[in-house]
Amino acid sequence: MFDIVQKRRWFFILSAVVIVPGLLIMIYSTMTTGAPFRLSIDFLGGSIYELRFESGGASEDGIRQVFSAIGDDNVIIQQIGQPADFRWSVRAGFHDVNVTNDILARLARIAPINRDSFRVETVSATIGQEVTRSALAAVAVGALVITGFIVIAFRQVPNAIRYGVCAIAAMIHDILVVMGVMSLFGLLLGWEIDALFLTALLTVVGFSVQDSIVVFDRIRENIPKHLGEPYETIVNRSIWETIHRSLATQLNAFFIMIAILLFGGETVKQFIAILFIGLLSGTYSSIFTAVPLLVAWEKSELPLLGARPHSAAADPTEAAE
Repeated sequence: MFDIVQKRRWFFILSAVVIVPGLLIMIYSTMTTGAPFRLSIDFLGGSIYELRFESGGASEDGIRQVFSAIGDDNVIIQQIGQPADFRWSVRAGFHDVNVTNDILARLARIAPINRDSFRVETVSATIGQEVTRSALAAVAVGALVITGFIVIAFRQVPNAIRYGVCAIAAMIHDILVVMGVMSLFGLLLGWEIDALFLTALLTVVGFSVQDSIVVFDRIRENIPKHLGEPYETIVNRSIWETIHRSLATQLNAFFIMIAILLFGGETVKQFIAILFIGLLSGTYSSIFTAVPLLVAWEKSELPLLGARPHSAAADPTEAAE
């Protein structure tokens, strides 16, 4: 049986190889664009115009000149579908109804606009700020609740609080992976942070903690069953006893997400891609980050965190720290 926890340093290095470049990418994005990610209208505020012209004649330069004429030089213009569809998406600064009517009148001079397919969506930046605060509060409160729950549920296991801290560390690992990937894709593919990204991130948090708790719970069950065995042996056995369950659960979700990525609509592909990467990281971190981190703490390998090594022969009812 392969000893996973004995190779823990390699897993820590692998995590660092993924996370550190992600942090550097976010720093680079902040220095070049002013933010670690490309922010969507959900956070910046503004208006999105979806236009369909009756015929050709409209070009990106022509549309940009229309918005520049009303004082908005930072619009983002994208053509939607095939060139023969004459469909365009324009993200501009916040505009009121009167300005919108003026824009439509100016655009109609370029080419006739199909009014039935015209759509404008206006969002205040305040909404994005409130959503962000709520998401951060949810993660913070969730971390406290999870730690408290694990300490109570694992109260008969020595050093119960370590299980909670390691589960939160694995959760932060997954958050950093997702954020680094999103920052990279923002620079390369123009992906933007929106409300769906926060939904994916919170979903990843839930799956990550759940997977870690499953393995930790098996460790808790095996400690009194295998008194006298080294702690690392018990932990490694617990991983192999639960790994098939974790992989089976995640593989089902992965197959569905791959199918959506291949055959789903464009509007959900970014959300599914981020969710896929996050759940993949969560599956990895619950086995190769949270548990090895717990063993490293037990072996006094973590800086500033001391521990007294013990075997499973220790009294399982020892009070938690």
